Amino acid sequence: MIELRNISKSFAGRQILDDVSVLFEKGKTNLVIGGSGSGKTVLMKCMVGLLEPDHGHIFYDRRDFSGMDLDERKPIRKEIGMVFQGGALFDSMTVEENVMFPLSMFTSMSIAEKRERVTFCLQRVSLNNVNNLSTSELSGGMKKRVAIARAIALNPRYLFCDEPNSGLDPQTAIVIDNLIREITEEFNITTVINTHDMNSVMELGYKVLFLYKGKKWWEGDAEGIFRTDNKDLNEFVFASKLLRGMKK
Repeated sequence: MIELRNISKSFAGRQILDDVSVLFEKGKTNLVIGGSGSGKTVLMKCMVGLLEPDHGHIFYDRRDFSGMDLDERKPIRKEIGMVFQGGALFDSMTVEENVMFPLSMFTSMSIAEKRERVTFCLQRVSLNNVNNLSTSELSGGMKKRVAIARAIALNPRYLFCDEPNSGLDPQTAIVIDNLIREITEEFNITTVINTHDMNSVMELGYKVLFLYKGKKWWEGDAEGIFRTDNKDLNEFVFASKLLRGMKK
């Protein structure tokens, strides 16, 4: 469980997040949606400690992350997995080395133990016999799956995904959505996903937070989106002709 209480953040006098409070549940896919400039990325960066909120608190299973210094945060950081937009794999490393990177950084496992864990994680994302491939030999969908394998290498309690379907074709996007949902449920992870892909929202949206101009403008589940009278949410969601047709 991750709880945000009254999170605010501004840059150079411009308010990016304004008093955002929300609870993200364990074992569920929690999605954050909103237009460009709504504050999605800043919110996620605050949650993982890349940015510090000006006001408010972030709790990881009742542990006040915001009130900790860097050393005190280390145990929680080890419990966090991150899937970056575009995958953010290291081009100079093989697939195995990419997935092994957090294990080498945060554990004292032997090489044999690390390789065993890497193979398990790659198999879990349906990638076999790719350990020695370079990242340049991978398709876009394979890169995303390697990024997910790396994110779960440390068996995280919390998983953050920033636009995981960015740049993928619709079929591959469905594969990635299903994989994230399966891993979330199987390992009882608290998963938070930033996305603008409304198909993903419909598939994964157990909990949906809609940000508008830095404020929490609506929250609910995917089905609730079709029943809301929130004008700004409707304009954001039903910009797609396909979803407008579903609304009817």
